Amino acid sequence: MNECFGKKFILNGNLESADIFDNSLVYEGDSIYEVIRMIKGSPVFFYDHMDRLETSVRLQKKKMLADTETLKKNITSLSKSEKKKEINLKIVFNYNKGEDNYLVYFIEPIYPSMEQYRNGVKGILFYAERKDPESKVINHKLRSSIFHKLILEAGYEAILVNENGVITEGSRSNIFFLKDNTLYTAPDNMILNGITRKHVLDICVENNIPVKMVSLKAANLSDYEAVFMTGTSPMVLPFNSIDDKRFKVRVPLIEKLRELYIARAEESIAGFRIGKS
Repeated sequence: MNECFGKKFILNGNLESADIFDNSLVYEGDSIYEVIRMIKGSPVFFYDHMDRLETSVRLQKKKMLADTETLKKNITSLSKSEKKKEINLKIVFNYNKGEDNYLVYFIEPIYPSMEQYRNGVKGILFYAERKDPESKVINHKLRSSIFHKLILEAGYEAILVNENGVITEGSRSNIFFLKDNTLYTAPDNMILNGITRKHVLDICVENNIPVKMVSLKAANLSDYEAVFMTGTSPMVLPFNSIDDKRFKVRVPLIEKLRELYIARAEESIAGFRIGKS
């Protein structure tokens, strides 16, 4: 299956037909990537994503294959070639046997429905951890294993648990827990610090919402009233259950965080258009 969702893509700065898109340029060798939400032809939190891309490249001891301004021009060119209202865009730096390539392309978005925001989604525990949690690196084997279990158990997201029984993050999200009007989330050094998570934490500071960064045991899940994920596609999305444990969904604080996050996302789009980070 071709991962490119569209008629065009960018390969090393050139606009190409999706007919020649080759998945091996993504999944063979080593790949560092970012997934960015596009709204009305502009990326959300573009400069945050670029900062994280540079961090991942540095931590993996690789070289940048395109700078921020080049990628901005590439995204604008691709967006103009196909006017998609709301979609996800993927940037991949691929390093394979001395041959380096970078790609920019649209991927099929899987956004939660309004019903899922209202009623929550099902989570499952998955006992695994990322090798390099602070870098956004493609791990095809881990992703395939998680996807298989999600299908078998009809889950929306897998919550990763390390060898010490500690919850770290979601397979494609960050996780927050709520108890007594305080939010709990894993320490930064245990996870890939998501862009959505970063802005939710900023919103919490601005609105005097207490947050504790602590390691939470999977065995203690029942101690918490509500659980939600943050991520590029789900934004701020509550769980109604994780395995056999049920949680509150209609929580005013979670709904408030989602509304404030959406407002910040819209501000970031305006910033991209005028070149302001």
